[in-house]
Amino acid sequence: MAQLALLGLGHMGQAMAANLLQAGHQLTVYNRTTEKTEPLVALGAQLAASPAEAVKQAEVVFTMVTGDTALQSLALGIDGFLPAMVPGSIHASCSTVAPATNQMLARLHEEHGTTLVAAPVFGKPDAVAAANLWVCVSGPAAAKSRLAPLWPAISQGQYDVGEDPGAASTVKLCGNFMLGAAIEAMAEAFTLAEKSGVSRQQIYEIMTGTIFNSPIYKSYGHMVATEDYKPLGAAPHILRKDLDLVMQEAQDHGVPMPIANIVLNHLTTTVARTAGDEDWTSFARRVSEEAGLSRPAVA
Repeated sequence: MAQLALLGLGHMGQAMAANLLQAGHQLTVYNRTTEKTEPLVALGAQLAASPAEAVKQAEVVFTMVTGDTALQSLALGIDGFLPAMVPGSIHASCSTVAPATNQMLARLHEEHGTTLVAAPVFGKPDAVAAANLWVCVSGPAAAKSRLAPLWPAISQGQYDVGEDPGAASTVKLCGNFMLGAAIEAMAEAFTLAEKSGVSRQQIYEIMTGTIFNSPIYKSYGHMVATEDYKPLGAAPHILRKDLDLVMQEAQDHGVPMPIANIVLNHLTTTVARTAGDEDWTSFARRVSEEAGLSRPAVA
């Protein structure tokens, strides 16, 4: 079994850590707020007082934080983990960040004698718990091979997109954009149906039972049809950050993305208007409001 570290214990990081422990690995954890470490310590994890302390003996360091600033601070800030990593060890960067962020960190890892593999994931915390995530990896081939035995503890499959450490981040951003576009499309279609006299639930059942019979349309579509956006899976501000990254990449590469801009605008309004206790999918409510179907959030 491997000696691992995991830094960042939000919903996703907590579930990843629990699965790695249950798989028999030795795991050291770090989180800025220590109370989130308590369930994992009860399962056998070692608690570190700083990012640097967490990685001193780790063969692989997983990071799962909310974005670029948090990742760079964790890696390079006071007591940052990157200078403290064991030479020859691997950083599995699982956060959704800009491709340039992983590319920059990969260069610093190379100078230090360590390696970064970009490894963003698709799936909600319940998918982690069931080991049903999908992992997209990019980075040096030898490091990816060393990580391969660890992925079954948290995922059902992996996709390798080459050696550029930014490539997997690009794929993750494309995927999150496509999720947002699907939710926007369902919100518009279901609202049109409702205003035309067809129930949201009925069109949801017809579409997901026929031409849109897929997990994403079924799971997110149910939330859009019922306009019940709880429980919280990922907060709207996190996905707004992701759509910001999408738009930055689109600008950098000269790609017009009008649908992404619509989703970003709806997410921005949602962040401004809500308390943050609803799933990011709740941006679909903006379509109902714009069509004159405004109603209170589901309690």
